[in-house]
Amino acid sequence: MHAPIRSVHFVGLCGTAMASVAAALKQKGLQVTGSDQNVYPPMSTFLAERQIELVNGFAERNLEHKPDLVVIGNAISRGNPEAEYVLDHRLRYCSLPELLKDYFIQGKRAIVVTGTHGKTTTTALLAWVFEHNGRNPNFLIGGIPNNLGQGARFTDSEWFILEGDEYDTAFFDKRSKFVHYLPEVVVVNNLEFDHADIFPDLAAIQKTFSHLIRLVPRNGLLLANGDEPNLAPLLNVTHCPVKRFGLGEDNAVRAFNLRYGGTASEFEIPSFKFHLNLAGEFNVRNALAVVACAKHAGFSNKEIQSAFDTFTGIKRRMEVRGIAGGVTLVDDFGHHPTAIRETLKALRLRFPTQKIWAVFEPRSNTTRRNVFQKELVPAFAQADAVVVAQVARLEQVPAAERLDPELLMLELEAAGKQATYLPDVEAIVEHVAGHTLGGEVVVVFSNGGFGGIHTKLLERLGRR
Repeated sequence: MHAPIRSVHFVGLCGTAMASVAAALKQKGLQVTGSDQNVYPPMSTFLAERQIELVNGFAERNLEHKPDLVVIGNAISRGNPEAEYVLDHRLRYCSLPELLKDYFIQGKRAIVVTGTHGKTTTTALLAWVFEHNGRNPNFLIGGIPNNLGQGARFTDSEWFILEGDEYDTAFFDKRSKFVHYLPEVVVVNNLEFDHADIFPDLAAIQKTFSHLIRLVPRNGLLLANGDEPNLAPLLNVTHCPVKRFGLGEDNAVRAFNLRYGGTASEFEIPSFKFHLNLAGEFNVRNALAVVACAKHAGFSNKEIQSAFDTFTGIKRRMEVRGIAGGVTLVDDFGHHPTAIRETLKALRLRFPTQKIWAVFEPRSNTTRRNVFQKELVPAFAQADAVVVAQVARLEQVPAAERLDPELLMLELEAAGKQATYLPDVEAIVEHVAGHTLGGEVVVVFSNGGFGGIHTKLLERLGRR
């Protein structure tokens, strides 16, 4: 048996989950330190508020105090000075999913929410159903829900609600993170190709989801989107109960009479009508997954609706960051063509007559590549003007595999869009401030800090 752990160091602390777990460990009375590079809000603020010592940059000296345990983030690779120090000195180390499994999830009733899109919203909404109805759940969410104020919390509740990510675990463990989470219930929202840096094709993604499905116990439940063709081949299992949800007639939990407004949606299941303060079909599907899951956990329709009434969304998911110079600025995490398309569709419902600008940073490991070169054009269908920034970390992707922004511009223009390619944030801020009019809407799509573009843009628009 290992000696008890009193001090923990996180290498790559600024990931949402890493920071949240670090904060939870500090709350439990452990000494917590961490390091990262490219430190920016909201995570840096979150850590500072919780008085967690964060060093900017990786260095061997950050580990000279020899912590009892080192948690190595999944963005860390060999060659990182702290990873090398850990290996050289035989320090005890693990991945974040391992830490969760061994110290937090074991013995709990874990609900693991997965899928290519909508994981964060669905997990947050489900956690809020439990919290709002007094169950005080454990949760781990890859974003910061406004209602809960943090992305992770550890309680003495028997329930643990986790966002399950198919991305790999660590440089020393190439399995998907979600296979560590000891699921009682697995929710699969949808399944598309993504993460082109680690999965060669859709079949590889289906395979890793099949590994997760294999872990559902016979007294558990697999809840799956019955309208998703890429998921259908994985659902013919006999080791656990399977329940399908969706809009099609063959689903056990089916939504009908859908109605969409600019900031809200309604849908019915037999015997009940749900109202949701989120826009678009994607969010109706997310909410339907929550309904199916919450019913399994024993909640009534009224309890679920009561939580829906008070749910206020998630930071960086269609979040209005401010209005300046008459222009509304929206921040969105969207970085897959489907997510961009659905966000713009929902924004179009909300702003039916306004000109909508989409500013896109190709930053994820998939959008930096030309995998979605063709799909990105229709993804921007509901935008009137599109501004694309330079592909992030250009040098890491061979030219032949890289997204071609110039070709994207030509195809967007052919589709009738105003399209502009501008390499850096300063140029984008000047262009947008110079060409937008009062009443227009700008949505920024990025899964990173994007050089602080939101603050810069609001400040510049405010000076017009």
